[in-house]
Amino acid sequence: MTVGREIKKKIGSVENTKKVTSAMQMVAASKMRRTQDRMNHARPYALRIRNLIGHLANSSPEYRHQFMTEREVKRIGFIVVSTDKGQCGGLNTNMFRELVRELQGKREQGIESDLALIGNKAAAFFRAVGGNVVAAINGVGEVPEVESLVGSLKIMLDSFSDGTIDRLDLVSNEFISSMQQRPLVRQLLPLVQSEETEMKHRWDYIYEPDARDLIDGLVQRHIESQVYQAVVENTACEQAARMVAMKNATDNAENMIEELALLYNNARQAAITQEIAEIVGGAAAL
Repeated sequence: MTVGREIKKKIGSVENTKKVTSAMQMVAASKMRRTQDRMNHARPYALRIRNLIGHLANSSPEYRHQFMTEREVKRIGFIVVSTDKGQCGGLNTNMFRELVRELQGKREQGIESDLALIGNKAAAFFRAVGGNVVAAINGVGEVPEVESLVGSLKIMLDSFSDGTIDRLDLVSNEFISSMQQRPLVRQLLPLVQSEETEMKHRWDYIYEPDARDLIDGLVQRHIESQVYQAVVENTACEQAARMVAMKNATDNAENMIEELALLYNNARQAAITQEIAEIVGGAAAL
């Protein structure tokens, strides 16, 4: 019964793995609800200020912020939002695949790229494949703070201001549902004009107290809110993807246990049959 003991040992190992993945699935489901609440609370502000900036970009203000100025793109910057931990299915892989496709497309056009990375997985990926990484932060956690993102964000904004890069894009995962997340590449700078039909004409606002102070503040808050929303949304995507991945792992463990149990029973039955045959053969010889 050596084979039977080995199979029994494998069954025990798979059962232990199943307990771990089942526990991780429940933890991820609990965290997903909290991260979804955080995402939903932050989303209205990010959406409203994005619309406001879109309207502002359509206007003809007395003071025009340098972030509103379009210029020929010779170098592009990417802020890449990934997870710190793995075991979340193809969430990071799908986003990296989309980003690599984007980088290759820009390279074919003669446009070089700079990268600011958020999350351990992005740092590990670009250490392996290469890339001009100008900033990297990790350990943002499940409750991200804007202050922890300012460093990397400032490097990219300064690069745009001094002309090192001519465009800045944000790469992250968009939360569609607990079963669906998709990679998203969105332009941050220059500021994108509103796509609403009624906003296509140009007008101006009356600014109080001063156009420069007000626009500078709005632009800064807009960029911070978009990056923060991307990090919060990516965290919700991470927990949802991990929950699904751990459920699949648990289901696979159950199927494997069933197959091993059947294999064990067959081996046990074969061993019993062989013992009976040996006993009968010995009795016949006597």
